[in-house]
Amino acid sequence: MLIKKISIITSLFILSTTCYSGNETINSFSKSKKLLKKIYAEHQITFYSSCKYNYKNKNNMIDRKSCGYSPRNEYTKSGKKNIRARRIEWEHIIPAENFGRQFTCWREGDEACVKTSGKHYKGRRCCSKVNKKFKRMEADLHNLVPAIGELNADRSNFRYGILEGEKRNYGVNIDFEVDKKLRVTEPKESIRGDIARVYFYFEKEYGMKISKKDKKIFEVWNNLDPVDEWEKIKNEKVFKIQGNRNEFIK
Repeated sequence: MLIKKISIITSLFILSTTCYSGNETINSFSKSKKLLKKIYAEHQITFYSSCKYNYKNKNNMIDRKSCGYSPRNEYTKSGKKNIRARRIEWEHIIPAENFGRQFTCWREGDEACVKTSGKHYKGRRCCSKVNKKFKRMEADLHNLVPAIGELNADRSNFRYGILEGEKRNYGVNIDFEVDKKLRVTEPKESIRGDIARVYFYFEKEYGMKISKKDKKIFEVWNNLDPVDEWEKIKNEKVFKIQGNRNEFIK
C-alpha cells in the first residue's frame, strides 16, 4: 500500500514539474513583428493567398495582380477605403485565444489587470501584461506568418477544417474560404501541412491541447502536404534569432 502511495505521489510530482521549452528569447509580439520583416525580407509572399507584397508601398502593400486578389470589401460601410485589404498583418496560425484560454489571466483576469478607471479586464491584454509563458507563446516566430489584413480579419479565431463548396470571396484564384456560422476556415492545400506542423510544435513545446478531431485532420494534412523549401529556410532563420527549431519540419 505504501509503495502504491509513493508511486502515485511520484507520478503527480512528474506531471507538476513537466518542463516545456519553445520560444525562450522573445517576450513581446511587437518585437516579433519587427523581426519577421527581416525573416521575410527575401520572401515577401502572403501565407493564405500567395500574394506578393511590398512594405515600402504604404498606400497598398499588396500586389494584387501577382495573385488575383480581389477584396471582399473594397470600402467600409462608411465609404472609406478598407485599409486591411491594402496591408499585410502578422497572423497567428494558432490564434492567441486558442492557447490563451488555458491561462487564468485570460479566463478570469488578474489583480494587476486594472484600468485607471478601476475596472478590471481579462483576456489577451491581461495575459500580455502578467504572464511570461503567454507572452512567449504570443511572440513565437514559428507561429507567425504574413497575411492580407482582410483575410486575417475574416479568419478571426476560427478553427481550420474542410468546407463544402468553393466560395471564392477574394478572387477566383484565392483558395481561402471562411464560414462564420460554422466558425471554420479552409486553407489551400499547399499550406495545410505547414499549419499542422505548427500545431504539433505548440503541443510538444508548450503542452497546448489539440482536440482529437483536429488532431486527425492535422495528421492527414501533415502527410498530404510535405515540408517545402521555404518552411526549411524559415525554420533555420527562426532558429538563428529565437534559438529553437520546429522539430516537425524535417
